Amino acid sequence: MKQEVWLYPQIAAYNTVSAAAPPQAQPSVYSQGKDHAVYMWINLKPSTNAREVARVMSKLQKYVDEVCDPSLKDEDDEVLAGVGFGPNFYAQVAGKTKETYVYPHRKGPLGEMPSSAGDVFVHAKCNQVSKLFELAQVILKNLPKESVANYEDIYSFVYRNGRDLSGFIDGTENAADEDDRREVAVEKATGGSYVITQKWLHDLNTINTEKDKTLEGWVGRTRADSVELPRKTITSHVARMTGGNGFNQPKPFQIVRQSMPFGTLGGDAGLFFIGYAASPRNHEFMLDRMVGAGGDGHSDDIMRLTKNVKGTYWYFPGMAELKQLE
Repeated sequence: MKQEVWLYPQIAAYNTVSAAAPPQAQPSVYSQGKDHAVYMWINLKPSTNAREVARVMSKLQKYVDEVCDPSLKDEDDEVLAGVGFGPNFYAQVAGKTKETYVYPHRKGPLGEMPSSAGDVFVHAKCNQVSKLFELAQVILKNLPKESVANYEDIYSFVYRNGRDLSGFIDGTENAADEDDRREVAVEKATGGSYVITQKWLHDLNTINTEKDKTLEGWVGRTRADSVELPRKTITSHVARMTGGNGFNQPKPFQIVRQSMPFGTLGGDAGLFFIGYAASPRNHEFMLDRMVGAGGDGHSDDIMRLTKNVKGTYWYFPGMAELKQLE
């Protein structure tokens, strides 16, 4: 959805939460992954009443409970879900966030990172993909009539015990401890999280025909067991993400990755990249270094085997903030 004039004036005050206990994040933010996920990207019509949509989406947990009875659920069929909002939409319904989260178009020697519009985004995880399909149906049914301009729902899966379609293990750098993941992903004052979503389409021909040594050089890790290469180029993916090509280079910024493969052989296939962070600056550092804007002019070799076709930022409000949208 393009930048529009909304029905309601922007609210200038920060939407903060005061509570004795730390503000709670939404269930999707730093919880462990499931076998499947749905990524639901919604663009609204310019005439849509933003506050009505916000009220609907504030009831996301109610829709989850419709799909999976909380009195009967177990780890196999439970659904962990969260909802985020684009900056224009959220400004209309809740005011300013602590930090600005605007996703610029980026372009480098190896490809582009387009800036895609978006108003509402749902990320839900479950071991049963049918539950996620049902949840998407319930959400669309409850949105105001004629409010949606277009949407995309992408269903992902675990591939070869946690590998990307390229054959490399994904999410190697994620913190294993829940408290550490919360520290990385959650804004302390609000319980909110700044989220990046990107749709990447893989070149499966290159992946399936290129020598392992070449692919490992582009990534900076071994393909078989994800061991970091002691010697790697400054353009390898690992070097771009950590800030240098030293072995076990300290990372100045971290995110909690929840990315998963998606697609079909007869159509598009790749990685839906989603990362949660306590600040959008964590994302900015990594994205700039992928397209040669990180200060040293180098780009990320990972873009030799995959193409970014869609991307933006969202704010996933804390649970108390979300309740205020009712």
